[in-house]
Amino acid sequence: MLANADALARLAGAPLSRGAVLAYAPRMGHAPEDSALMLRYKDGDIAAFEVLYQRHTDPLYRYLLRLCRHRDTAEDLFQEVWSKIIKSRASYRPTAKFSTFLYRVAHNCFIDYTRRNKRHAHDTEFKAELHSDPGEQPETSTERSLARERLDKALMALPDEQRDAFLLHEEAGLSVDQIASVTGSNRETAKSRLRYAVNKLRTAIDEPTERT
Repeated sequence: MLANADALARLAGAPLSRGAVLAYAPRMGHAPEDSALMLRYKDGDIAAFEVLYQRHTDPLYRYLLRLCRHRDTAEDLFQEVWSKIIKSRASYRPTAKFSTFLYRVAHNCFIDYTRRNKRHAHDTEFKAELHSDPGEQPETSTERSLARERLDKALMALPDEQRDAFLLHEEAGLSVDQIASVTGSNRETAKSRLRYAVNKLRTAIDEPTERT
């Protein structure tokens, strides 16, 4: 994602360098809230945007990747989301948590993409990279890999709304109320989607053990 980061840096107004983060941290004296960072960026503090960007880069990318199941598409959506965040800074108002705002933008970008591309990534099987503990026994590593494969397949089989709710909770760490706000649904609908998703995924993981 380095090329995308460089492009976003140009939009933001300064290079996304580690030096900028280190220069910014002592001035703050503590870990600032996301909304405070966005407001500082709105006032022209480019280093504030860099902290915000680095704080949310990994979970946002994982959310998009597991949602659309296609790396190139996830890369494009990732850049689109941050471009929209950058362009919205002048009108930004902290009416909700920044994470809710960020993932609402991400959710809408994905919805717009699926409308433009009806098939989107349904015909592309995404296989997550599997990493095992070097000290792990081969049998344990194999079982963990198989469980992960079952989880990925079950995740891909979920309806889009349920998968979205699960990933917003799992990757973005959003609450049910935040998920409802991001997806434009009511709380009970969001809660129901999340519950169905979790139950289906748990069944998919536990099923082989039950058979044994």
